[in-house]
Amino acid sequence: MKALVISKINFLKNEELSNLTLFSAASCISLFGTSIYNLAISLYVLKITGSSLSFATTQTLSIISTILVSPFAGVLADKIDKKVLSIIGDSINGLIMICLYLLTLKYPLNISMIYISTFCLNVFSTVYGITTEAAKPNLVSKKYLMSINSISKVIESSSSIAGPMIGGIVYAFLDVKLFILINGLSFLLSALLELFINFKFNYNAEEKESLKFNILKDTFDGFTYLKSRKNIINLLGVLVALNFFMGLSITVPMPYIINNILVLNTNFFGIIEAAFPIGMILGAIIIKKAISKYSYQQIIVSTNLLLAFCMISIGVSVILHYKISNEIFYLIYFLIVMILAGTAVSCIDIPLFYILQQTVSDEFRGRVLSLGISVAKIILPVALIIAGVLMNAIPSFILPILSGILLSIFSLFFIKINY
Repeated sequence: MKALVISKINFLKNEELSNLTLFSAASCISLFGTSIYNLAISLYVLKITGSSLSFATTQTLSIISTILVSPFAGVLADKIDKKVLSIIGDSINGLIMICLYLLTLKYPLNISMIYISTFCLNVFSTVYGITTEAAKPNLVSKKYLMSINSISKVIESSSSIAGPMIGGIVYAFLDVKLFILINGLSFLLSALLELFINFKFNYNAEEKESLKFNILKDTFDGFTYLKSRKNIINLLGVLVALNFFMGLSITVPMPYIINNILVLNTNFFGIIEAAFPIGMILGAIIIKKAISKYSYQQIIVSTNLLLAFCMISIGVSVILHYKISNEIFYLIYFLIVMILAGTAVSCIDIPLFYILQQTVSDEFRGRVLSLGISVAKIILPVALIIAGVLMNAIPSFILPILSGILLSIFSLFFIKINY
């Protein structure tokens, strides 16, 4: 009897490890494929049109598709078997790429084909992303849920570093049509890996998913569910605030300060930007140890304060400029600031999604996560517009410092994590 119990435990451990490995591999293929394609195809658009507007439009399509599709993707993730939905998402992306390749054999690759395929690719990538995010608590035991979140963050951050680099290489050395075919096959490979993942390893059999759904009603039910759960709203509030203040203090002011005020070497800006995802990888690595020593409230509040410090530091660099003019000093300065900022964001995101995954029931998890992601995505362009207007009206150092102060106040007085 004892041998049978040990055998069963070993089987479950092996299955859990298999889930973790296959999920990581499938996510890596999907995220890298989409990231590489988005940049390579944007550069191709810039080449054939010579228009920066067309280049920006191609990049913007991914954001627009995410905002439009996220709420409905959440309903699908809650109502349809998550394994089926993730396989469908990757398979359709693969077929889109292969069909696009076949079209290019007969017709020249034009801007309309690119816009349509890019939009569709990001639509199904959004469905895939929300489905897998909602499925994580079912793939592994509670003990390894933090691990799978950390691995996902490392993959996401790595794709944001390596994706554009590989995309640039693909654009320079590989025929874009051939890459479209390779990208399509990679998505199909990801779907194949998902066939072997047990999406119900840690699943309550009583909470059965149903194919019967009404998109509008079920989306509204998601809002109703949220209204009665203040602790979840508080968590989503942290996510929204994070995106808002990041857009207000870093996304717009930092490039302006580096390029227009400090006038650093153009190569330095690319290096500084790469420091942020490196910091996110670092944060994903250290967060598990931090959680064993500190509460979620302490971690999220303290890392928000660290991020606020980074924002203030960006503004302080303008003041320092009047006394220090050494380019290497500012390169090191901004590398440290951006690594710390990336670490802070990772240490906020991972516990935040972990708590949401544990708190929200299977029945509503997809909708809650998708609503949070949608609001966060919508608030970012709003912050960018506000930042753009204010940067023309006030001295450049004020906005990052003010944003850092406001985020500090928010962190100390409004963040309440009841878990």
